[in-house]
Amino acid sequence: MSWERQISIKSKAELELMREAGIINAEALAAAAKACVPGASTADVDHAAESVLKHYKVTSPFKGVPGPIPFPASTCVSVNNILVHGIPSSKVILKEGDIVSVDCGTIYKGYVADSAFTIGVGEISAEARKLLEVTEASLYEGISKMIPGNRSGDVSAAVQAYVEKNGFYVTRQYTGHGVGRRMWEAPQVPNYGEPGQGVVLKSGMTIALEPMVLVGTEATKTISDGWGVSSADMSLTAHFEHSVAITEDGPRILTLLKDGTPPVSGIRLTDYRIV
Repeated sequence: MSWERQISIKSKAELELMREAGIINAEALAAAAKACVPGASTADVDHAAESVLKHYKVTSPFKGVPGPIPFPASTCVSVNNILVHGIPSSKVILKEGDIVSVDCGTIYKGYVADSAFTIGVGEISAEARKLLEVTEASLYEGISKMIPGNRSGDVSAAVQAYVEKNGFYVTRQYTGHGVGRRMWEAPQVPNYGEPGQGVVLKSGMTIALEPMVLVGTEATKTISDGWGVSSADMSLTAHFEHSVAITEDGPRILTLLKDGTPPVSGIRLTDYRIV
C-alpha cells in the first residue's frame, strides 16, 4: 500500500481539536522548560509537564508505549549526548552547561499533539548554543516548505541543507511522521532527502516534523536501558519538533502556546512564511 493511501486528511473541525491538543502540549513543555535548572532531576522535568496534563485531565500517548519496558513517563527527557527517548529519572541530575531535550505528547478528545524543544541549563558552551540555534532554525526551514503541492522531500531537503551548511549532522535512523488520531501516522518525513521526491503535500495533512541533530556524527546507538538513543561518539545532540497542519493559507503550527508563541524559542516566526 502506498504512503498516499494511508495518509489521513483532517477536516477543519479536526484541525481545531488538534490545535487545542497542541496548546495543552505547549503549556506542558513550557512548564518543563522552567524545571530545567541546575540541581533538578529529569524526573522533576517530567513531573512539571505531567502536572499540566493532569490539570487538563488529558494523558500522554508516550506512557506505556511497548518496548524493552513499557515507556514509564509522559515525556522523554534527553540530556547532552542522548538524542531522543531518554527515560526521566530521579538519578539524572541536571548541571550548569547541560542541554536538555524534552519531547511531549498530548491526547485531547481523541487527537494527538506532539512537540519537543532543547534548552540550555544555565550558561552553555558556544558550540551548544550554535547547535540549539541551528536545530531550531532547521525546523522552521522545513516548516516553510509545508505547502500544498510541494513534496515531503522538499521539507526533508530543507532541514538537511540548513543543518549540514552549518557543520552538523542529521540522524538517518529516526524521522518525523504524520500525526492525528494516532501518534504515528503516514507519511514518514525524514530529516534528509531530495527536493521533488516523496509524497505530495495536500491541505488537511498533519505532520510532526522533528529535526534531530548531532554535532559529530549521524550515527547513533541505543543505551543500556533499551530506550535512550545516544550519538555514537557521545557528542552533543538536539531535538526540536512541532505538529503542523498543511493548509491553503500556508503551514499552521498546531503546537504553539495560545498566544501563538513557541514554549521555548530563539526564533522569530515572522522570519518565516508561517500562518
